[in-house]
Amino acid sequence: MMKIWEKIKIWMEKIAPPKTDFDDKQVVFRTTEDHLARLIVMKLEQEGIQVFYINKKDSSYNNFGQIELYVERDDVIRARYLIDKSHE
Repeated sequence: MMKIWEKIKIWMEKIAPPKTDFDDKQVVFRTTEDHLARLIVMKLEQEGIQVFYINKKDSSYNNFGQIELYVERDDVIRARYLIDKSHE
């Protein structure tokens, strides 16, 4: 007979959301300016860092929301250093 904790574990695995591609990514930059985000993307990609560009701006007005840049967790420190260096 299955113990209650094993049943709970199976039930939790069924209702828990599956792991996504973004579970291993972290936001390193947010802006409302598209040109600035694209410049940062180019700078990071030149340094060999893969960047995921997500535009969360409202498509009707472009006044609401932001553009977010995500990188792998292993690249977060290097990416933030390069972003800070580019703003000097």
